Amino acid sequence: MIRWHFWAAAFCALAATAAAHAAAPVYGYRVVKVYPHDTSAYTEGLFYKDGYLYESTGEAGDSTVRKVELESGKVVQRHDLPSQYFGEGIVDWGSQIVQLTWKDQLGFVYDMASFKQQRTFNYPGEGWALTHDDKHLYMSDGSAVLRVLDPHTLTAVGSILVTDDGRPVVNLNELEWVKGEIYANVWLTNRIARIDPTTGHVTGWIDLTGLFDVSTLPDPGNDVLNGIAYDAKRDRLFVTGKRWPKLFEITLVPRSP
Repeated sequence: MIRWHFWAAAFCALAATAAAHAAAPVYGYRVVKVYPHDTSAYTEGLFYKDGYLYESTGEAGDSTVRKVELESGKVVQRHDLPSQYFGEGIVDWGSQIVQLTWKDQLGFVYDMASFKQQRTFNYPGEGWALTHDDKHLYMSDGSAVLRVLDPHTLTAVGSILVTDDGRPVVNLNELEWVKGEIYANVWLTNRIARIDPTTGHVTGWIDLTGLFDVSTLPDPGNDVLNGIAYDAKRDRLFVTGKRWPKLFEITLVPRSP
C-alpha cells in the first residue's frame, strides 16, 4: 500500500509538471469584416477609442499620429512628427496620447482632442509599442521583456519577462490589452502571443497565416503584420499590417489538439 501511494503521488507530480509545461494552445481566426486601410500608413501603433482608430506610423520623414474613421479608412485628424524621428507605438491615457520613437530614446505626449504636443519624456533603449490596463502602461522594445511604466511619470516601475514553455519570446512588437491579457505581435511572423501579465507566460498563440498575402505589396519583407486594436464595448478585435490595404475584424477559432 505504501509503495502504491508512492508511485501514485509520483505519477500525479509528473502529470502536473507535464501540464504546466504543455505547449500553449494555438488559435486560428475567422474574418468577421474587412475595412479599408491607408497603404501609406507604415503601422507601428494602433488602438480603438470612441468609434475611431488611432494610428501611429513610422519611417523617418513620414511618421504621423492619426485619427481614422473605421468604416471608411479616412484620416480625419493628423499630426506629423519632425522629420528626424521614426514614430513607433501609441497608447491612450485619459485625455492624452503617448507615443514612442524607435531609436531616439524620446517619447511625446499629445492632447487627444487637438493632437497638440504637451510634453516629451525619455527612456533608455529602443521604443516599439505601448498598451495599458487601468493602472500602468506596458512597453515593448523588441526584446522578450515588457517594461511596466507609471502612466504619470512615464518611468519604468517594473518589467515582465515573456516566456513560452520556459523560453524567452523575443521581437515582441505591437501590443494591445484584451480581457486581462496582453496581445503582442511577434515581429516578422504571422503570430500574436497572448501573455499573462502577472507571470509573463504565453497562454496561447493566434496564428494569422493566410490573412493577407504580403507578396502582393511593394516591400513584402517589411510590410508585415503589425497592428492590434480592441473595442472592449463591442468585443471586436482588429488587426492589420504595415502598408496593408485592409484592416480585418476577426474572431478567434480554437484549433483541435
